[in-house]
Amino acid sequence: MRAILLALAVIAAAAPELGWAQSKSGTKAAPAVETRYFTAIDGLMDGNADVILKETRQGKTVTAATLDVCYPVAKNSDRKDRFVVSLTVNGQTLTGATQSNGAKEPVTVKLTRKPTGDNFEFRGQITIGKTVTEVASTDNSDVSEKEFQESQSSDDGISAQPKDFTDVSPEAVSVRLKLDAVADFLKSLKGENVEVSLSSLIVGCDALRAGEQTVSMTVDPERAGALIAKARATTGAVTAGWTAGTVEMDRTIRFAAGEWRDGDKINKDKLAGAISDVLAKTYNAKPTSAAWNPVTGKLKLTLKRPSQLMPSLELTDVIEVTGLVSPDKPGGADALVLWISSPTTTTVDEASAAKLILSDESSGDEESDTRDDGGAIEELAKAFKAKRWDADNSVWK
Repeated sequence: MRAILLALAVIAAAAPELGWAQSKSGTKAAPAVETRYFTAIDGLMDGNADVILKETRQGKTVTAATLDVCYPVAKNSDRKDRFVVSLTVNGQTLTGATQSNGAKEPVTVKLTRKPTGDNFEFRGQITIGKTVTEVASTDNSDVSEKEFQESQSSDDGISAQPKDFTDVSPEAVSVRLKLDAVADFLKSLKGENVEVSLSSLIVGCDALRAGEQTVSMTVDPERAGALIAKARATTGAVTAGWTAGTVEMDRTIRFAAGEWRDGDKINKDKLAGAISDVLAKTYNAKPTSAAWNPVTGKLKLTLKRPSQLMPSLELTDVIEVTGLVSPDKPGGADALVLWISSPTTTTVDEASAAKLILSDESSGDEESDTRDDGGAIEELAKAFKAKRWDADNSVWK
């Protein structure tokens, strides 16, 4: 019995050494696999290319890579084309071939990738059709999968069912469509009283990658709901609704709709007259014209007064103001909101005989738009028994 106990004691004493030896001779854990992104390669295509290089790495070794390049179809062109190519990794060399998505041009890529401290250097060539682009880009940094996804998230600002027109503007409408549906939707707007933003016709790199494009429009608020319904019924429509536009809440008032309606329509002539009267008193000017734009629904008011700049010259100040009126929410009937722009003033010589030709170098200054404001919004609020927006508490008061 004593011999057995002695043997067990010897084994127990040796166990830690045996365990250490097994650990020392065991297989080392493989490096973790991670995904890293380069969201730019400096200088590529004269700096006009939008590049995403995705790498799968095991430790410091690249095991797979994909290059996504969006670029102008011609120098100084707003039109874009794009190619996505899976690259073969051979040591520091990345190679691949594909064709561009739009023009279907052949694409070949041959790059060498070299770590330089914490950053990376890329050299080589990218050939699109017959055009060869030399790549010589240094100091490129990469980001993690999480950082990349956070940088890609975006909000198109479309509100399909806003509770009111405090965060979105009643005349500003947008629709997001699949790329292959955009042209047909725009063609359907020909002949319609709808103003389409020219910049929204540009298919940018984000749209090419998402496969969706947002078209922005301006329309009379009375027809905005119908336009949105039409957009939603369009084949390929993803979403449609109101978005940010002209209306600034600090220059907007809200008042009862009752006396300003003629049946289910806003009495725009009566409203324009009332606004003109208030602004005439505020600016000490005479109303000369009031016109509602049949496409955008905006009101353009013009007022004139003798210029005080040099009275002996008998010059005239021409004051222009833009306005917009709408129900305070989609489908609303009880209250209206009225937005009025800052006035712009131009001084002219309207003499019947020889005229003095004037130029206004200060017209680009920010102050020129507000120099004649004279508390117009407050005066309109009093005349219409209206409330103004309290931005601090997000309420009408």
